[in-house]
Amino acid sequence: MSTYFLYAIIPLLIGLFAQFRIQSAYKKYSSIRTQTGVTGFEAARKMLDDHGLRDVQIERVSGTLSDHYDPRKKVLRLSDGVYSSNSIAAVGVACHEAGHAYQHAESYRPLVLRSAMIPAVNIGSHLGPIVFMIGWVMSGMNDLGIRVAEVGLILFSLTALFSIITLPVEYNASNRGKAWLADSGLLYQDELDGVAKVLSAAAMTYVSAAIQSLSNLLYYTSLLNSRSENRRRR
Repeated sequence: MSTYFLYAIIPLLIGLFAQFRIQSAYKKYSSIRTQTGVTGFEAARKMLDDHGLRDVQIERVSGTLSDHYDPRKKVLRLSDGVYSSNSIAAVGVACHEAGHAYQHAESYRPLVLRSAMIPAVNIGSHLGPIVFMIGWVMSGMNDLGIRVAEVGLILFSLTALFSIITLPVEYNASNRGKAWLADSGLLYQDELDGVAKVLSAAAMTYVSAAIQSLSNLLYYTSLLNSRSENRRRR
């Protein structure tokens, strides 16, 4: 029970806390309008243009916090609550996503690595747990199961590695957005403080995801080590 609590319950609680923080911060600063009246779209467009990224298009998408930058199509997609909103939260989120476009234009190494990993991670995240469980069941009968389970761990470890590499990508995008806003004069200092709180809360969700991925990997590893030790004692 103590092992399960360490590897599963604690990361889950951290994840719930992170979700509470982002929802609370986003809700608060979504209701506070910028004094200049600038919208998420306008801020992102100006940030992109200031960096010479006029070829990056901005599209409106449905959903809440569904904002993202698509490097394949060079399109920045802003959600309904960000695109036309002139709230502090909207401007902060929009400029964060524009920060990803900056990274793409400059071939920011963690972003390049993360993008290259996506196909392998998609496979590993689906097959890893399945292969591991098959090996886990087989390991009770023979050593081949141990080898199969190890392959599952390797596949699943790609997800944990991906979540770790995501951290500098997201923090860097936020820092770029905050730095540009500070220099642009679009927001006043108290509004910049609000942007920082929203983006800090958002970053916590990525930290939580990394902790959960690592915890799952460590839990599976502990199960396999325990099974291997039991087989050696026979």
